[in-house]
Amino acid sequence: MLPAIAALRATLTEPGCHLALVERVLARAAEPAAAQVFTALLADEARAAAQAADARLARGLAQPSPLAGLPVTVKDLYDIAGRTTLAGSVLRRGAPPAAHDAAAVARLRAAGAAIVGLTNMSEFAFSGLGLNPHFGTPRNPADAALARIPGGSSSGAAVSVALGLAVAGLGSDTGGSIRIPAAFCGLVGFKNTQARTPLAGAFPLSFTLDTACAMTPTVDDCLLVDGVLAGAPLAAPAREARGLRLALPQTLVLDDLEPAVAAAFDRALERLRQAGAQIVPLALPEFAEIARLNAPGGLSPIEAWAVHRAAMTSQRERFDPRVAQRIAQGAGVAAADYIDLLQRRREWISRVQARLAGFDAFVCPTAPIVAPGIAEVAASDEAYFKANGRALRNTFVVNFLDGCAFSLPCQAPGALPVGLMLAAPAHHDAALAGVARAVEPLLRA
Repeated sequence: MLPAIAALRATLTEPGCHLALVERVLARAAEPAAAQVFTALLADEARAAAQAADARLARGLAQPSPLAGLPVTVKDLYDIAGRTTLAGSVLRRGAPPAAHDAAAVARLRAAGAAIVGLTNMSEFAFSGLGLNPHFGTPRNPADAALARIPGGSSSGAAVSVALGLAVAGLGSDTGGSIRIPAAFCGLVGFKNTQARTPLAGAFPLSFTLDTACAMTPTVDDCLLVDGVLAGAPLAAPAREARGLRLALPQTLVLDDLEPAVAAAFDRALERLRQAGAQIVPLALPEFAEIARLNAPGGLSPIEAWAVHRAAMTSQRERFDPRVAQRIAQGAGVAAADYIDLLQRRREWISRVQARLAGFDAFVCPTAPIVAPGIAEVAASDEAYFKANGRALRNTFVVNFLDGCAFSLPCQAPGALPVGLMLAAPAHHDAALAGVARAVEPLLRA
C-alpha cells in the first residue's frame, strides 16, 4: 500500500514529484499482479492532473486539496464523461458514452485527484465476493500462496489500494460492497449514511440502499475522501478509547464465525477493554427479523429488476447467471408488497435506533469468514451462494438500518485480513468517525 495521504504529501516536495508518482503507478498497473483490476486506464487524464499539481507546487500555490495529484481509482459504475460505463457487464458494451462525470467523480476532479483508472467489479454490483465471469476476478494480494477472492462488489477498487496503485478507491456499498473487500484485503472502508454523498451518475443497483463511498489504508484517509465526496468534511470529535460504550450484538452477527475471525475479533475486543472501552452485550433480537422483513424478493432484487427487466427478458443469457438469478427474485413482486416492505423497514429502523440509544457504536466482525479461494467459491452455485450470503450477513444489517459503519483491519501481524466493524444509526457519521479514530491505533499495535 501507499503511505497515508498526509505522510505521502510530506514527501512530495521536488519538481515533477506528482507526475513521477503517477508514472510509477501506471507502470505497476501493467504488471501481472494487477491483472483484472482495471477495466480501463486513464493514463493521459491522470498525468494531466499530476502535472497540474506539479505546476502549483513549482509556483508556490496551495493545492486544491490533499488529494491533488495523488492517484485514485474509480469503480466502473460511475460515469466518466465521454466513456461508456460498463458496471461490470458485457451488456453495457455499445451503450452511449456518458455526457457528464458522475457527481462523485466531478468532486474528485475538483479536488485535483489523478484518476488513474476504472476498476473492475461484480456485474451490476450484485455480489459480495467480487467474481466477474466477463472481465475476470482480481486476485486478493493478501495471500501469495492461494488465489483468494478480493470481496465485492468493489473488487478492483480494493485491490488497487492494497497493491499501492491508489491512495483511495472510490466504490459503492449496497449491502457491504465497500466494507467486505476492505475486510478481506486489509483496508479501512467507510460506509457513510446514504444521504451524505451524491449518487447522481452512478449506475444503480438499489435506489434505497446504494451508497457512494471509498476505501483507503487509514481512517483519516477515508475521512478526507468522504469530505471531498460529500462536499464538506465531518467534524469528528476527539475521542479516547477509555469511556467508549460499545454494544456487542448477541443476535446473528456473532454466529458461526470462522476460527481465524473469532480469534482476531476476540483479540480486538480484549485490546479495547484494556484501553478502557466498555463492551456491553446487547440482545438486539431485531437482527434476526431481517430475512423475514426483507421479503418477498428483497429490496435489492426488486429495485434491480426495475432497472434490468427489459434486458432480463430479452438477453438474460448475457448476464452472469448468478447475478441474473438474484435479479430474477424481484420479478413479479406487487407494488403493494414493495410498499409494505419499505414501511416495515422504517418501523424496524425505529426499534433498532431505540435499542442503540446511549451507545457510541455497535461492534462486530465485518464478515464471519476470511476471504475464501476463488476456485472454491466459483466451483458450484451452492458454494457461491453460501459464501456470498455469509460475506454479506453482517454488513447488510447496516444498510438495512440506513446506518454508517467503518471496517478496520484487526488481524494479528502475518494473519489473513479480518475486519472489525463499528456501526451506528443514520447521521451519526461524525461521532462514529471519532470512535474509529480512537479504536484504529489499538488494532494496529
